Amino acid sequence: MKLPLKITVNGQTYEHQVEPRLLLVQYLREVLGLTGTHVGCDTSSCGACTIILDGQAVKSCTVLAVQADGAEITTIEGLARNGELDPIQQGFHVEHGLQCGFCTPGMIMSAWQLLERNSTPSDAQIRQALEGNYCRCTGYENIVKAVKYAAQKR
Repeated sequence: MKLPLKITVNGQTYEHQVEPRLLLVQYLREVLGLTGTHVGCDTSSCGACTIILDGQAVKSCTVLAVQADGAEITTIEGLARNGELDPIQQGFHVEHGLQCGFCTPGMIMSAWQLLERNSTPSDAQIRQALEGNYCRCTGYENIVKAVKYAAQKR
C-alpha cells in the first residue's frame, strides 16, 4: 500500500506515492536525489540529516515522509540563491568550519534557523542551537566563528 505525498522542497512541488514507513531523509535522498542531507546515525543523535520543515529545524530521520505531506522543506541544496552561497554557507567556507564535511549540512541548517530567529547570537547561544549536531573533527571553534561570520553578513 502506498500513500499520496505532495511536498514542496527548495521551492519545487513534488507529488509521489510512497510507502507509509519511508523516512523523510530517505525520500529526500533516494526519491528526489538530494544527497546533501546526510544519514549519519539512524538514531536521531547526530543531526547530519537536519533540514528546515515549515520553518523548524528537524532531524529528517525522525519524520516519516507522509507526515510531511503539504509541508515546505528547505535542504542544504536550497540555501544558495542564483548561484550565490547563503551567508551561513560562506561562513563555513571562510572560517574553515568543516573538516570531513559529514556533519556540515546539518550544522548549517541548524545555524540557519538560529540566525532566522536571532540575528546576533552570543557564542553560548550558538553552541546551544547546535547541541543536537555532532562533529567529530573540528572541536566546534571554527563552526562558532562561521555562524558569527554569517550573522555579520546577513
